[in-house]
Amino acid sequence: MEQTAAQTSGGVSWRKRLWRIVRIPLFAYLGIIVVLWWLENKLVYHPAGAGDWEPPPIEEIQDVYFAAANGTKLHGWWLPCPGAQSALLYCHGNAGNLSHRGRSIVKIRDILQVSVLIFDYPGYGKCDGSPNEQTCCQAADAAYHWLVEQKKIDAKQILLYGGSLGGGVAVDLAARKPHRGMVLVKTFTTMPDTAASLYPWLPVRWLMSNRYDNLSKIKQIKQPVFMGHGTADTLIPFAQGKRLFEAANEPKEFFVLKGADHNDGLPEEFFRAFKAFLAKHEQP
Repeated sequence: MEQTAAQTSGGVSWRKRLWRIVRIPLFAYLGIIVVLWWLENKLVYHPAGAGDWEPPPIEEIQDVYFAAANGTKLHGWWLPCPGAQSALLYCHGNAGNLSHRGRSIVKIRDILQVSVLIFDYPGYGKCDGSPNEQTCCQAADAAYHWLVEQKKIDAKQILLYGGSLGGGVAVDLAARKPHRGMVLVKTFTTMPDTAASLYPWLPVRWLMSNRYDNLSKIKQIKQPVFMGHGTADTLIPFAQGKRLFEAANEPKEFFVLKGADHNDGLPEEFFRAFKAFLAKHEQP
């Protein structure tokens, strides 16, 4: 009995020593998880307000305002293309605001010969509210309805553009609304997939509320899909772009941006290839 008691006492002592060793790093790890969970939206969204604003690069750009379904006041830039019956709805990435994409929408207008509407998400630029997956997708809905209702654009003549985070917004919209075609640039499979590639030591797949499940939603889209991704993308791995492309329905085309990182600009060849792709798959 004395030996058993000693062994038990020794066993308890051993467990106590082990607990003393692991408890500090364990609590630190759990603390990091709680902090990152609490700050998720601040890590996902990096809005620039109206104080960080660039003037329109050309006089033709017009300020427009509309409201989300929940009443949030939203702002966009409208760049008309005289004589064009089609319009492109531009869903931008997670940083900055729409004014930082002024030259991009001019390039798109001139190459594709379509009118362009770019809008900000809640909390960005001149918009009220705060961003999350639901409010960003609601903003896209409001911009889409503005094109249809205010500008009388045929829904089947609307092109959807999604860059990075905006790809998640565009895919969600495309899965629910009629459109002409969609272009995705440097877009992910799901938001947790991207977070897991950046923080492989954290259980982000269980914790994240911002899902943007492009991988599932893209399978519902029947219109043409054109995708581009950089081979040197350090934020969203090139492999994610390829996996998302493989999940998409035909017709589809993938444009490899050789040596391009996530924030590198797009060459004119990319938009010319998209224009040729659309012409090839134009519905009668």
